Amino acid sequence: MEYNSLLFPIFGLFIFFLWALDYWKVLYKPQLVVPLGNYTSKINIMRVINFAIGTIGWVLISFSLAGPRKPLKIMPSDIEVNDIYLVMDVSRSMLADDLKPNRLEVAKEKLREFANLRPTDRIGIIIFSEKVFTLLPLTTDPSLVDKILADIRIGFLGSGTNIGDALALAVARGQNSDTKNKVIVLLTDGVNNVGNMTPLDAARTAKDYNIKVYTIGLGTIKSRLPIGKDSRGNKQYQSIPGGSIDIETLQEISKITGGKNFMASSEDSLKEILGEIQNLEKTKINVKGQVVYEELFFRYLLFGLLFFFVSELLRKLFFKEVL
Repeated sequence: MEYNSLLFPIFGLFIFFLWALDYWKVLYKPQLVVPLGNYTSKINIMRVINFAIGTIGWVLISFSLAGPRKPLKIMPSDIEVNDIYLVMDVSRSMLADDLKPNRLEVAKEKLREFANLRPTDRIGIIIFSEKVFTLLPLTTDPSLVDKILADIRIGFLGSGTNIGDALALAVARGQNSDTKNKVIVLLTDGVNNVGNMTPLDAARTAKDYNIKVYTIGLGTIKSRLPIGKDSRGNKQYQSIPGGSIDIETLQEISKITGGKNFMASSEDSLKEILGEIQNLEKTKINVKGQVVYEELFFRYLLFGLLFFFVSELLRKLFFKEVL
């Protein structure tokens, strides 16, 4: 059996000491003594028994304050994981509505489903447009990953599509990981047109660190971007800035790194693609072991309070004390 704290039980025993002084009226001076013979002896014996009941109650209460608990099992210190970086395009073209309601919302929904199915993996999130940004470092908290993905918005990283630097940032963050199986899932709907590093140079760096890159081109080849409504309330569109998806570059990135390339032209196809990536091989990483406990404090507290209240009730009803 283990304990959370030994300080609170000391406080409980101090309160018991004060209760005992009050019980035996140690600090009270009797004003009238009436000899009652045998009846007084019986009363004293009952008071001793009742004091013992109260003492048991206080001991149990004080013991419960120590937070007693019993270890049930130790979680293994090795868990099977992948390191997965989700690298997501958040350029303005992701608002195209060839996927409903638009590419961005479909991507967010399917990536959330993907992440929720990998509770033991470490997942990080990088977003990019003209600039690149680490939205979430590697974490094993599925609820945090889900919240971050749900909150992704477009607009604060400028205009343009910086695939090369985004991929290089994911490689840089993953290169020092202890996990053998490191994976990048790159999702974009455009052509690299800004940045310091080309996508293929970033792919070669990924290969050097044994990081596989799965590339997903999102959207149909020909699509339009909603830009508002005209005076009659009809939607207006413009061609996707920067052209269509650079399929050849995405294929080459995956080929260099040993990953695979996919095209997702619908919500269902994106779901199928991410389902295929779910079959990644797992490896192990050392984490701090966790012990699962059965908490025992409540049962001791409950019985302690029961004994104490019985003792106090007898003082009032049997001994006619004013409490």
